[in-house]
Parts: sequence; structure tokens; C-alpha cells
Amino acid sequence: MKAARRETRELTPRQIVEELDKYVVGQDAAKKAVAIALRNRWRRRQLPPEIAEDIAPKNIIMIGPTGVGKTEIARRLARLANAPFVKVEASKFTEVGYVGRDVDAIIRDLADVAVAAVREEFMAEVEERAAELSEERLLDILLPPPVVAGEPGSAMETRGTAARAAAIPVGPSPELEQKKEAERRKYERAREVLRQKLRDGELDDRTVEIEVEAKISPTVEVFTGQGFEEMDMNLGEIFNQFLPKKTATRKVTTAEALDMLTEEEAAKLVDMDKAVNLGLERMEQSGIVFVDELDKIVGPKAVAGPDVSREGVQRDLLPIVEGCSVNTKYGMVRTDHTLFIAAGAFHVAKPSDLIPELQGRFPIRVELKNLTAEDFYKILTQPKTALVKQYRALLSTEGVDLHFEDAALRKIAEISQTLNEKLENIGARRLHTVMETLLEDLSFDAPEKKVLSITIDEEYVDRKLAALAGDEDLAKYIL
Repeated sequence: MKAARRETRELTPRQIVEELDKYVVGQDAAKKAVAIALRNRWRRRQLPPEIAEDIAPKNIIMIGPTGVGKTEIARRLARLANAPFVKVEASKFTEVGYVGRDVDAIIRDLADVAVAAVREEFMAEVEERAAELSEERLLDILLPPPVVAGEPGSAMETRGTAARAAAIPVGPSPELEQKKEAERRKYERAREVLRQKLRDGELDDRTVEIEVEAKISPTVEVFTGQGFEEMDMNLGEIFNQFLPKKTATRKVTTAEALDMLTEEEAAKLVDMDKAVNLGLERMEQSGIVFVDELDKIVGPKAVAGPDVSREGVQRDLLPIVEGCSVNTKYGMVRTDHTLFIAAGAFHVAKPSDLIPELQGRFPIRVELKNLTAEDFYKILTQPKTALVKQYRALLSTEGVDLHFEDAALRKIAEISQTLNEKLENIGARRLHTVMETLLEDLSFDAPEKKVLSITIDEEYVDRKLAALAGDEDLAKYIL
């Protein structure tokens, strides 16, 4: 896993763009900007600490309509960098103190994501050892160790204790030792037979009772000076510091029991202090926050009453974007080197309408273009998880071999572009509405008709979509 992280960090900007091209069509300017930003983070880590500390990330604003790839670019970038990533909507923080959230919750969420990711990595590293321990625990349940006469807890041992109390000498019996050894060998043979059956899956449907640690993780609302904030406080962890751990008995199959016990054993093997420290370090040095709908908090200043204006939300966001300390359940964390990528349509407002201080923290601005018919065609066919591949995979579960002719895909792309021009421009999401309408009858009838193969040609597309696309009033409701 460490080798994989090293490989992603050393990607050049050109290689980063090539990776993004596998999932996002077009938008070269935005890809170039984020590729440079990611490479600059790697460059900063190569510098001496006294210089690196003063190099702040160059935050980015993406300007463009919905559905053109803004969020996907940021999400894929975070995966390439193996970096903690959260996506938030700026509009959720409108009217903080009344119905919104404290902006510090962004960083708390980022810290949770980072620690959880490191914990999963650590658990994967000890998975083999955890599987061995869980197998032994399950075998103990399926075949408890025998109690041999003379061992602690047996009736003979009790009588021996009473005899010693009466000062009657009791010594080990050779016959008893032979019997214990025979029982032990018999038990080990039976256990190995059962172990092999368990590994071969012969016992997967057998029901067993297991004891697992009871988890208490309530969510409470805390009233702070800035309003109500939903905080995920694991009260179980707090109480467990003072009270014994509680267990719950569950009836499950052996396959389910093995998974549950493996997860429990892996959690015991993980050094959580180390996971937290590494997670917070990764969050501070590599974290990425995607702030969507930034244009929704650009508006007129409040003239009276409590400052719950959109400009007030900008001022709340400013400290964490500039770099400050935020209190989390893991302790204080810094945001000085967290990369912020903001996005918005900016149809009415402009980035220059943001407060000057916030503008200064987003020095890079890129404009994403509207999608053309050619872009729609590429989205249908080129990405690793292209829409056509998704529908083919879905219908293959019903035994249907779905094929699309090239002319049909071109027609779907043209209709999608036309609908975006006539109706609201929703970008690539228009393809979802068009494809669902196109394949609605086939998806509905596939389980009963048992069609082995079907080819979607241009005539089929015209028959299903042309009339709807031509009727603007009807298209508003259906497409």
C-alpha cells in the first residue's frame, strides 16, 4: 500500500491529466489547474521544513454550469493523491445560528475521513492475523475444549482440593495423564477436521451464537454560541473508559460470524493512537475540501438584525480557508495546507462579488465549458465507467446482451444537447434522463421476456425519443 501511495505522489501534471481523462471528458483548463496544484503539494514536501511551512496551497475556483464535471474532477484528484476528501455545499452554511452548520464542521468531517481511511489501511495490514484469530474463536464456539477429570473446575479437582485441605497427599496419576493426553489428541483431530470444513464452506449455513462488543454511538445536538450543530459524539467510547465493556449475543451463520469476528479482531490489533496521528498528519498536509455552490453565498449584505447574511457565511469560511486551528474530537488541527477547490455556476453573481479577503484566498480561476454533442458522445463511450457500459452491465444480469450502434449513440448525444439548449442546462446529467426514457420499456420487460440480445439503432432512438424531444412542453416533464 505504501508503494501505491508513493507512485501516485510522483505523477507528473501530464500524467495526472491523463488519469483524469479516463473519467472526465473535456475541461482541459480545469484538469491542468488541479494537476499543477497537486504536483505543487509534492514539490513542497521535497523542500526543507523552514521553506515548506510558508508555501500555502493555491486554491481554485471552478466556474461552470451543473453537470460539466466540477465535482468529479475534484473527487478523482483526491483518489489519485490518496488524500482525505470531503464535499460540502456552501448553501448548507447559510443562516448559521438558525438552521445552518458551523463551518468548522467541514474540518471535523475531513479529520474523521482521514482517520477512518488510515484505520481501514491498518486493518487491511493485519487482516491475515485477524482471520487466524477469528477462526480460532469460531472453532472454540463450534467445538468447545473438553473438560477432563482432574483439571481445574472438575469434580475430581474439587475433591483433590478438599483432600489437600485435610493434609492428605494427592499426586498425579499416570492413568489420568494418559487419559488427558488421549482426550487432547482426539479433540485436536476433531478440531482440524472441523477447521477444514469451515475453510471449504461446508458450515457456512450453520447457525451459531456469538458474543460481540455492543456499540453505542448516538448522535446528539449541541447548542453552541454559533447555533445548533450536529456532532457525532461517540459516547460509548467515553463511558467505556469508566465502565466495563458490554457484549451482545447474536445468532448468525458461521460465514457471517467469521466476518464479524475478523473485523473485531482486526480492530483490536490496530494501534488507534498511531492511526489518529497519521490520519491527522495526512489531513493537514494532503486534505482536499470541495466547496460546491459557492455562488449561492454571494449576495447583498444584511442591513439589520443578526448577521445571518450570505456575506456573513463568507466571513465564517474565511478563517479555515486562510489557515487556522480547529478543535476536533482528536485534538486541534491546522488548515494552513488544506487545498480548497470551490465551484459554482455564477450565472447571476460573479467571483468578483465575493468579499475581497475570500477572493484573495482563491487565486486560480478556471471556466468549464458547456458540453457539446461530441462531448456527450464521448461521455457515453470513452470513460472507464461510461454510461453505455453501465446499462450493458445492468441488463446482463437479466441475461440480455445489449448493443448500441454508433449512429444511435450519436443521435442520443444530439438529442441531449438539444434538450439542454431548449430546457434547463443540466450538463451530463441530461444523458441519465434520456437513457432512462430510452430503455424504460426494455428494463421493465427484461425479466419476463427473456430476450437474449437487442440492438439499439437510430430508428429505435427516433421512435422512443424524437417525438418527446420535439414537444418542448412534454419534454419539460419527461426529459
